[in-house]
Amino acid sequence: MSENAAAAAAEQASAREARGPGAQPAATLALDGPLRSRLDALRELVGLSRTRLDSKTLAEAGKVLDEAASRRRLSGRHTVVAIAGATGSGKSQLFNALAGVTISETGVRRPTTASPIACSWSDGAGTLIDRLGIPGRLRRRPVQSPEAEAQLQGLVLVDLPDHDSAAVQHREQVDRILTLVDAVIWVVDPEKYADAMLHERYLRPMAGHAEVMFVVLNQVDRLPGEAAELVLDDLRRLLDEDGVALGEYGEPGAAVLALSALTGEGVGELREVLGQFVAERQAPARRIAADVDAAASRLRPVYTTGRRAGLSEEARDEFAARLADAVGATAAGEAAERAWLRNANRACGTPWLRLWRWYNDRREPPTGRMRLRPPADEEATARQRVEQAVRTVADRASAGLPVPWAQAVREAAVRGAHGLPEALDELAARAGLPPGKPPRPGWWPVAVLAQASMTILQIIGGLWLVGQIVGFMAPNLGVPVLLMVAGIVGGPVVEWSCRMAARGPARRYGQDAERRLREAAAGCGRARVLDPLAAELLRYREVREQYGKVVGVG
Repeated sequence: MSENAAAAAAEQASAREARGPGAQPAATLALDGPLRSRLDALRELVGLSRTRLDSKTLAEAGKVLDEAASRRRLSGRHTVVAIAGATGSGKSQLFNALAGVTISETGVRRPTTASPIACSWSDGAGTLIDRLGIPGRLRRRPVQSPEAEAQLQGLVLVDLPDHDSAAVQHREQVDRILTLVDAVIWVVDPEKYADAMLHERYLRPMAGHAEVMFVVLNQVDRLPGEAAELVLDDLRRLLDEDGVALGEYGEPGAAVLALSALTGEGVGELREVLGQFVAERQAPARRIAADVDAAASRLRPVYTTGRRAGLSEEARDEFAARLADAVGATAAGEAAERAWLRNANRACGTPWLRLWRWYNDRREPPTGRMRLRPPADEEATARQRVEQAVRTVADRASAGLPVPWAQAVREAAVRGAHGLPEALDELAARAGLPPGKPPRPGWWPVAVLAQASMTILQIIGGLWLVGQIVGFMAPNLGVPVLLMVAGIVGGPVVEWSCRMAARGPARRYGQDAERRLREAAAGCGRARVLDPLAAELLRYREVREQYGKVVGVG
């Protein structure tokens, strides 16, 4: 049978496989537990991040999830391998050598391969080839011995257009199919193996896919003597600089081979290595895992910075202290203490002093109470203090966070700060000094009675002296003078004693007023600012945990 007749028969068989109603679907791809967990974590990560990250940032991760789900629904018994290379590298020649028959056109015309061609070594791969968008007319079956066919059982080989083709649609097809295949064979030649386009556009970005890559140095028959080994060593050096792990000494990585598709030298070794690779049936899972690694690597800057993030208790306490200063908690406490002392002085002072204070109060309004509405300049200063407190706590909460999450934290703080000064003003009015006079301790009635007794002594002594002066009573200066002196001296003594005794209760009363205002300000700041910040930080911890699962770190 001629090669053309064999190719035609293979094309008809492939077309029947793709269209045949009786074809049995192949078993779907099964993934191990860790990889499934990583995919689930990536899906959860994308869901949690949609409101914080733009769709462009999450596009690649979403594409990885979609392609992984699509690949899992298809055959797990087949491995799709693409042959990629530059113009004139001989990839189509290698494709034909592996198939054992001329399938892909070769020649000096460039580019020779205009459309991808698929060759399947077993049935059941129709849906996989459909996923690549390769029509039935470009699907083939190898024509070779049963032994050779069994060696590559389960292989679907795809010959791609030149990745450096002058035709834009050819390069677009290469880029599209490279994201869908399970593995790729890069074919290079002695002249273009160091081509910058190959290394910068493909090999370096796909360095994480080394376990599903083959790098083949073709046309070694053109190299004299030991030149092939020298070129091969230099190729390994370039791959190492690209970050591509080499599968040497049993380590996982890319296989690097030298061969000549024209003479057949080294093709058997490639067929053997490729057969073992396909027989393991691990390429699809490795490709998905490498895609997840690549997506996670690109997402790393938006999920981790290597610095500790969070809002410390010290920052919370400082924020509460700043709000307390803004509402004047300390001044309110001092005002409450002064009010308590003034009330004590009025209750326990001498009647004459109380009468004098009453007279002054009638002339001027009392100043002992705390002002509920500060002047305009003080109010502006308080508002600035509140804004400064919010900015400071937002900066501390966002420190160490990636840029999108730091921005979300600051936005949450700004939303919470809206209306916060007005809310603090209302709290200051409600939680400041209670209405009415400060409470009186139990010893006040005794002090008032003692002060009244001193006053009575003064009045009795005075009346006694007046009675003696007018002759109503017998002259006796000692007793009335003693009574008046006792009242005059005893009144200030009682007042001074009460003032000393009132210091402790007044201080506690002022501290209690300050504490109430501080707690009210802290509660308002916590509800409006700290709780939203904590919610954003909690969301970040959740996505950080999911990201750790994606990259395989607990």
